[in-house]
Amino acid sequence: MSKRTVDHILFGAAYYDEYMPKDLDRIETDMDMMNKAGINVIRIAESTWSTCEPQPGVFDFHHVDRALDAAHRHGIGVIVGTPTYAVPTWLVRMHPDVLAVTPNGPGKYGPRQIMDIVNGSYRYYAERVIRKLIAHVAQHPAVIGYQVDNETKYYDSVSPDMQTLFVKHLRERFHDDLDALNAHFGLDYWSNRINAWEDFPDVTNTINQSLRGEFDRFRRGQVAEFLDWQATIVREYARDDQFVTQNFDFDWRGGSYGVQPAVDHFKAARTLDIAGCDIYHPTQDDLTGKEIGFGGDLTRSLKDGANYLVLETEAQGNHGWLPFPGQIRLQAYSHLASGADMVEYWHWHSIHNSFETYWKGLLSHDLEPNPTYEEAGVFGREVARPEIGERLIHLRKRNTVAIMVSNEALSALKGFHIASGTSWGGGAEYNDVVRRIYDALFELNVECDFVPADATAERLADYAMIVTPALYSAPDETIARLRTYVADGGHLVSTLRSFVADEDTTVWHDRAPHDLTDVFGMSYNQFTPPKGRVTVDFAGGPLADAAEVAGRDVQAEELIELLKPADDAQVLAHYGHYAWKDYPAIVRHAFGKGTAEWIGTVLDADATRAVLREALVHAGFDATVAALAGKVSVRRGVNAAGEHVTYLLNYSAEPVTFASPATGEVVVAPKIIATNGLVDDAATAALTLHEGDRVAAGDELTLPRWNLAVIVG
Repeated sequence: MSKRTVDHILFGAAYYDEYMPKDLDRIETDMDMMNKAGINVIRIAESTWSTCEPQPGVFDFHHVDRALDAAHRHGIGVIVGTPTYAVPTWLVRMHPDVLAVTPNGPGKYGPRQIMDIVNGSYRYYAERVIRKLIAHVAQHPAVIGYQVDNETKYYDSVSPDMQTLFVKHLRERFHDDLDALNAHFGLDYWSNRINAWEDFPDVTNTINQSLRGEFDRFRRGQVAEFLDWQATIVREYARDDQFVTQNFDFDWRGGSYGVQPAVDHFKAARTLDIAGCDIYHPTQDDLTGKEIGFGGDLTRSLKDGANYLVLETEAQGNHGWLPFPGQIRLQAYSHLASGADMVEYWHWHSIHNSFETYWKGLLSHDLEPNPTYEEAGVFGREVARPEIGERLIHLRKRNTVAIMVSNEALSALKGFHIASGTSWGGGAEYNDVVRRIYDALFELNVECDFVPADATAERLADYAMIVTPALYSAPDETIARLRTYVADGGHLVSTLRSFVADEDTTVWHDRAPHDLTDVFGMSYNQFTPPKGRVTVDFAGGPLADAAEVAGRDVQAEELIELLKPADDAQVLAHYGHYAWKDYPAIVRHAFGKGTAEWIGTVLDADATRAVLREALVHAGFDATVAALAGKVSVRRGVNAAGEHVTYLLNYSAEPVTFASPATGEVVVAPKIIATNGLVDDAATAALTLHEGDRVAAGDELTLPRWNLAVIVG
C-alpha cells in the first residue's frame, strides 16, 4: 500500500550529478550546501536514460548511486524519476518509429518529449529501463517516492500507431457502425463521409472539429493509460512507505497559464498517490501570485482537495525572472498557502551547456552561494523548525466556490476561436476566459477549487457558487446536474460560449443555452464580434456604483451574445450601442431555490471583478476578506491539528497596512531580506509584527513590500 501523504514539508531541488562539469566532483559540497539551506529532498534521474542505459541492455547507475548515497549521508530524501521522457540515440537509431509524427512532419532527434507514447518499441525499452532502475533503487533508504515520466503529454502525435489505435477505439465506440459514426460527427459535410473502415483517412488535417475533438480526447486518454502503465510497474518494486507522483504542467503563455490541452489532469491523476505539478511565473514587478494560485488550486483539486507536491518551480529561472529581495521567500510560502506540502526548484545548479543553459537554478554557473540560494535558505530553515513546519503542513481548504473546466471545451475553442468561429481567425481561446474568471476571484480574495465537467451531483453540491467559463462543450448529464444544482439552492454563473455543443462538439439544435433557458431566464440565437466601440452599460442596476465600472466606458470584448430575457429575469447590464441597446449583456434569474447568472460577453479584468464581487454578495458570501482586495492577498485553510491558518501575502513593491482578518498567533512574520539574500536583522527588528505576537481580527497590520505573515489560531 503506497503512501498518500508526506511526513513533513519537503523543500528541495532537482539534482543531476550527470550534468556536472566532468572535472568537478563536488557532490559532498553540494549536499553540505543543501543542509545549510534546509533542503531535505532532491529529485533525480527523470531525464537521464542515455546515462542509465548507454547501450541497449547495458545499464550504468553510477550517477544514481552517487546521488542516493550522498543524500542518505546528509539526511536528504530522494524522489526517483523514471527516465522515459528523453530517449537515447541508440533507441532512435534502432527504431526510428519511436519518434512521434506530428502535423509538422516526421520527428527528428534532439529535444526531449519527441516520442510516440503508444509505440510498441518505445514501450518495450521504456519498461525495461523502468524495471531495471526501480528494482535497483527501491530498497535504498534515501528513496521516499517516485515520479513517473515528466510533464507527460501526447506531444501532438499523429503517428501511424496513434491513428491505428484511434480507429480501433472508434470501431468499439460505435459498435462497427459507420453510419452511426458519420451521423454522429456530421461527416457528410464536404464529402468527409467514411464508407469503409479501410478508407479511414489520416486525421491530421481534418476540418471536422467533432472528429478532431474525439481524437484529442483519445490521445489524452492514452496519456492517462501511459502514466497508469508506468505507475503499475513502479509499484511492483516500491515499498509501502514510498509514493508515486507525476509532474503535471499547464498551458504555457510565458509561464504556467491555464488548463493543459494535451492531458486531462483529473483522469490522469487517478493512478497517482499524490498529485504533483510544476509552476513557473513572472517575477520582479510582474509577480502577482496568480500563477502560483492557479496551478496550486487546480492540482489540489485533482485528488478532491488532497495536498500536492510542487515538483518544479523557478529559482533564478529564465531571463527576467531573477527575483527581487524577498520574492523567493514570498513565492515559497505562496505554494504552501494553496495547499502544497512540497516546494522544489528546477534545479540545483545552472547547466553549463545545451538547451537550458540560461534557465538558471539555485546556484549560478560558478556554483557559489548567491542571494537566491541564500534567501531560499531563509525559507528552508524556517519550515524545518517544528513550531513552523508542523503547523503549516497538510493545509486543507474548505472552499465554497468552484470553477468547472473541460478539456473538450478547450479543444473546441481551439477549433472555433471565440471572436472568429475559426481556428485561423484569431481572438480569445478557452484559457483566456478561464484565467479572466480565476484572476478576478484571486484578486477578490475568493479562493476556489476546480471541478471537471463530469463531476458528480454530490461534488457540485459542496459549493455555494459554481462558475462555468466558456464551457462550450458539455454533455446532457452535466447540464442536468447543473440544473439540479441551481434548483436545490446553488448559484451558477456562466459566461458566453457555454453549453453550445455536446461533448462531441455537435452544436445543439434547440434554443441556447441548451436545456437551460428557463434556468437562466433568457435565450439567444445571434451573436457578433463587437465591431467598433460596443460598451457595457451598468446604469440603473446593482453594479451602477461599483468602483471598477463607475464613470468609465467598459468595452465588450471578443463577442457579444444578443440575449433575450424572460419577463422575470433581472437585467444587470445592457450593450451601449445603438444597434444592440435593446439586448442585455448580463442577466440573472431565480430558479428553484437558487439563481443563475449569464455574462454574454468578455469583460475587461476590472469589470469582471466587479461583476463577480456583486454576484458573490448576492449569493450571500461574507465580504470581509474581499474588502482587503487590492491591498493584500488572503489564503486560508485548516492545518493537521485543526487550527485555522491565514496567509497574508503582499505582492507589491510598497508596504501595505490593513485590518487583520484573523485572530491568532503570528507563526511566520515578515522579514526584511537584504540584497545579499540574508535577513537584515536590524531592519526586521524594527518592524511592528514579529513571530509569536498575538493579533486579533481588526488589529492594524503592516507588511513590507514583497512580504508576508501567517497567523494560526
